[in-house]
Amino acid sequence: MPTLSYHDKIAVLDIGDDENRFSPDFLDEIGAHLDAVVAEGAQALITTASGKFYSNGLDLDWLSANGDRAEWYVAQVQSLLARMLTLPVPTAAALNGHAFGAGAMLAIAHDFRVMRADRGYFCFPEADIRIPFSRGMAALIQSKLTPKSAVASMTTGRRFGGSDALAYDLIDATAEADAVTDTALAMLAPLGAKDQATLGAIKSTMFANAAAALSEA
Repeated sequence: MPTLSYHDKIAVLDIGDDENRFSPDFLDEIGAHLDAVVAEGAQALITTASGKFYSNGLDLDWLSANGDRAEWYVAQVQSLLARMLTLPVPTAAALNGHAFGAGAMLAIAHDFRVMRADRGYFCFPEADIRIPFSRGMAALIQSKLTPKSAVASMTTGRRFGGSDALAYDLIDATAEADAVTDTALAMLAPLGAKDQATLGAIKSTMFANAAAALSEA
């Protein structure tokens, strides 16, 4: 279950201690916590997790059992990604473990990313699991990566360890297992508080094309 805490004025959202797949309930809980972060005037937001995974992405079991709601479900996932992309506070993903598929997309939607140096993979497996990227998901990834890094990560299904992810600019830093969140805090703390309306407008302009594509069902 996702839980929200604070380190001084920086919100730390632990998204869970299992695979943290995007079930409808999970998406609702994350959305409620983001509401709180904005309403409470947090200086910044870090997301992390407690177990082996940061997130394994789409809840394929739920999706296979609810195929008639697939379009609705994808729209909910993309809504979360668009919201994180344009959230009106600085954001960092502290990747404690594996980030796969939509879990890696959630990380990409943050402003900054820190990953464990010793274990864990960052991966877009779509090319190997025969699930093409939606237009919105592709636009999100391409809005954050160079063409070289986008091709290397989106078309290969490659699993990037920390050092490789850093070399391809998928992340901004690596850290030891017990220092991932602290490293993210060190990135965000010097930024200070930003006016939400101004920062939200800047991000919405920067990522207008990706956000619009993500809004398409």
